[in-house]
Amino acid sequence: MGLDIPGATGSRPDAVPLDESGAEDLLRGICFKTGPPRTVGVELEWLIHDRERPDLPVGRERLDSAVEAVRALPLSAALTFEPGGQLELSSQPAGSLMECVDTTAADLAAVRASLGAAGLAPVGLGVDPWQPPRRRLREPRYDAMEAALDRAGPAGRAMMCTSASVQVCLDAGAEEPGPLGYGRRWQLAHLLGAVLVAAFANSPFQQGRRTGWRSTRQSLWADLDPGRTLAPGSARAPREAWAAHVLDTTVLCIRCEEGPWDVPEGLTFREWIRTGSPRPPVRADLDYHLTTLFPPIRPRGHLELRMIDAQSGPDGWLVPLAVATALFDDPEAAETVYRAVKPLAETAGSPAAPRNPLWTAAAREGLADPELRAAATVCFAAALPALERMGASAAVLDTVAAFTDRFVARGRCPADDLPEPGDLTGQGLLMTDRSLLTGPSRLTGPVTPAGPDVPTGPVDRPARGPERLAGPPTIPPPPPRPGKAASA
Repeated sequence: MGLDIPGATGSRPDAVPLDESGAEDLLRGICFKTGPPRTVGVELEWLIHDRERPDLPVGRERLDSAVEAVRALPLSAALTFEPGGQLELSSQPAGSLMECVDTTAADLAAVRASLGAAGLAPVGLGVDPWQPPRRRLREPRYDAMEAALDRAGPAGRAMMCTSASVQVCLDAGAEEPGPLGYGRRWQLAHLLGAVLVAAFANSPFQQGRRTGWRSTRQSLWADLDPGRTLAPGSARAPREAWAAHVLDTTVLCIRCEEGPWDVPEGLTFREWIRTGSPRPPVRADLDYHLTTLFPPIRPRGHLELRMIDAQSGPDGWLVPLAVATALFDDPEAAETVYRAVKPLAETAGSPAAPRNPLWTAAAREGLADPELRAAATVCFAAALPALERMGASAAVLDTVAAFTDRFVARGRCPADDLPEPGDLTGQGLLMTDRSLLTGPSRLTGPVTPAGPDVPTGPVDRPARGPERLAGPPTIPPPPPRPGKAASA
């Protein structure tokens, strides 16, 4: 989630008002910066819980003290906290996958140790399985966001305060066509994105109950303000489609120097430019407006893949990072995967992601969906040799291979290894396999025990071959949600 831009309320008297053509030119120029893919980054969001009683809320003073200790760490990544107290590490752009993995692993080890000293733990789940939404940050941005998103229902507060993700950031791609061209990568992202949702779905609970979705987090995004979370239409070229989408999406808020920010209803950025009311928008307002749009793939000069649930275990986060990087940036893998996922466009149909049948099936069924399982099998098979070509370490290769064997080869996702609701104790404590959390990380060696993360079952890698394949459990469909077409 984008942060506020300090001091940039757009109300400076010397700021130049935007016109439509100027705004469109800016958007076309800043959102797809092309060139051969070279850099990669990752943003890791974590829920923060007491390591002994994760079902209980962490007190404000205790969390504030832990936050101050983490802020004092000499981290490479940028450190921020989300409205519900979730911690986010945003890596610097790295020149290679392994540089990104190594620096992020070192930062995460330091954060885990600091939180562990306070009896807290970063928990890798896409949605908090215990707590209701409880906003801790009282800032104008989040006051305005809450007011705007409440108009569409409760999903906004749940997203703001109880969700966590792994966001992979990759270069937009080359200007010329081909597997690494930005047009191909943009199209690939909106089909492969559904496969990533399904493969890494890890949020089947909300407030102590199984929701009927493998990725409850993705269902929340689909239930938000539909314009703000939709991908742009595919009828135009990427730059033109995105520029039109940005200008035709409603303004979440109009910032001001003093007092609460205005939260207009139904005012698009294009209309704001045309009317100039309550004040003419300027470049800083357009920049800020971009941070309030939450499509599954957000172009910010680079491509921000926003659809992946937070992952459990010391090294779970690196699997989506490594797999996504390999499938986008290795030309051979990109071509193979594009051919594998292109037929998914027929299932997706005309509605934009994430409100189309393909993305809904990914969030609800995970890899129990046969079409998504078949595509994921091809994608993960292509990722391993691509990672070898990219110089990935043995630890990264082993971690990706273990995930592939355990989940993809069996048509399962991490949500399928979480216990049934009956396995919640009377106190609401989700039983966990602590050995997964206190054991060594493949990347950093022994990690300071940081308490329960997620229950992931046995750690032995299953043998390859059909004799060890198991079908996914049957999960009942979610209850109907009146008025939510994407969840129907």
